[in-house]
Amino acid sequence: MKKKDLEIKLEDILPFKEPSAALEQYSTPSVIASDILFTAFCEGDVADRVINDLGCGTGIFAIGSYLLNAKKVYGYDVSRSALDVAKINVERFNADVELIECDISDVKYRADTTFMNPPFGCQMKRADRPFLDKAMELSSSIYSIHMETTLPFVEAYVASKGREIVSRRTYKYNIPHTFTFHSRIKKSVDIVVVNIR
Repeated sequence: MKKKDLEIKLEDILPFKEPSAALEQYSTPSVIASDILFTAFCEGDVADRVINDLGCGTGIFAIGSYLLNAKKVYGYDVSRSALDVAKINVERFNADVELIECDISDVKYRADTTFMNPPFGCQMKRADRPFLDKAMELSSSIYSIHMETTLPFVEAYVASKGREIVSRRTYKYNIPHTFTFHSRIKKSVDIVVVNIR
């Protein structure tokens, strides 16, 4: 499958019905998700691999991994409403994805590769740390999205755990007016995707 074909397919992923501000639930755009997934695929981190999607939301990374021939895919989220939408998306794609409702601290399955778009920490400081800790505990390769301004912290934190960021890529992320505290129709921020090994 070509990257553009993957992006087109992922455009059909249904978004959050009732996003939670506390959980910082924002849908990952298909153009960004497909680029991350295809990069991982080219690195040998998807096909025939076991995949964890931590904080899977409506399932874009889990379903994208399935479409790129992952061996087994798990999607975890603490939000029942997000998983309800993810279940519909999984069924629409006829994807072999196991969805599990649990807190990030309760994730147990090891995986070759983890994808995640953790909370940026805008609502609760250091909200991404439990995600980083769990991903580094359970996976040898991790693709994680963060605010670009936090990259020095992420690099230092990953290094303190004996791991290394081997690549990074920056994207413009347009955050739509989703919650009442948003003052603009749309806000553009710089995000960075890091590959941790």
